[in-house]
Amino acid sequence: MDRVEALLHDSVRSDFDFATRTSLHLVDAGGKRFRPLFTLLAAHFADPAPDAVITSATVIEMVHLSTLYHDDVMDEATMRRGATSANVRWDNSVAILTGDFLMAHASRLVADLGPDAVRQIAITFEALVTGQMRETVGAREDDDPVQHYLQVIYEKTGSLIATAGRFGGNASGAPPAHVAALEEFGKLIGIAFQISDDVIDIASPATDSGKTPGTDLREGVRTLPMLYALSAADTDPRLRELLAEPLTADADVAEALKLLRESSGLESARETLDDYAEQAQRVLSALPDCPAREALTALVHYVVARTR
Repeated sequence: MDRVEALLHDSVRSDFDFATRTSLHLVDAGGKRFRPLFTLLAAHFADPAPDAVITSATVIEMVHLSTLYHDDVMDEATMRRGATSANVRWDNSVAILTGDFLMAHASRLVADLGPDAVRQIAITFEALVTGQMRETVGAREDDDPVQHYLQVIYEKTGSLIATAGRFGGNASGAPPAHVAALEEFGKLIGIAFQISDDVIDIASPATDSGKTPGTDLREGVRTLPMLYALSAADTDPRLRELLAEPLTADADVAEALKLLRESSGLESARETLDDYAEQAQRVLSALPDCPAREALTALVHYVVARTR
């Protein structure tokens, strides 16, 4: 990860100092670095030593960072990773252009990884954008809202994590079957992570999760537990009323959280999370038994356990 951090910092530098400064704004803000860590871990099923492994992990994080700049503009966010968001510190135009600048540098780096990596990152770019568009437009009248939502979170979250697994496997020289398993695992764990966040936003007190419950309710985002609750015939009419629009009053948020915790929607979301976790475990069984597989198995357990 030290080598990834060094390459990340070097790769966003520009002759135009302002572009360097805006790019380093989120790089230096830190974060979990989950995606590049998964790329590095995926490489441990073969040979983790090649420079291409480091380049692959850096590309993945750079793409992720670029989407955060764009997301903050769309969400009118004021904070990101404990720092003032770029759109607030400067303005929307600077934030959008910085995201584009990072995409450009990620494309430059990925060219060193060969035609398959270039093709795959283009497919991933498309999924990231399509997912955001799909979420912005919303489900059509004849769409299943739950399936629409699962497709959105695959495209917005799972697609890049899947590519992280694929890049790590390919860069390390893993056999095609193992690369495919790592890519599928990334897709499944990415979706599972988002579902677990959905559950935590409703089920966990702020003191337990470190997050303020009801954020999605305040933003008017219908997450999986809400969609399941709305589809259930026995859902409290008052909950349907509260979920009809974003909630601004603390009392309304508290009431909606109480009703959601009592509804079948929360349990249905947990069951869906369990299903994705079980699928991820099955995929892992196709990979060699080694410390890297043990780490990924522990990750699956964590994603489920954090919601209980």
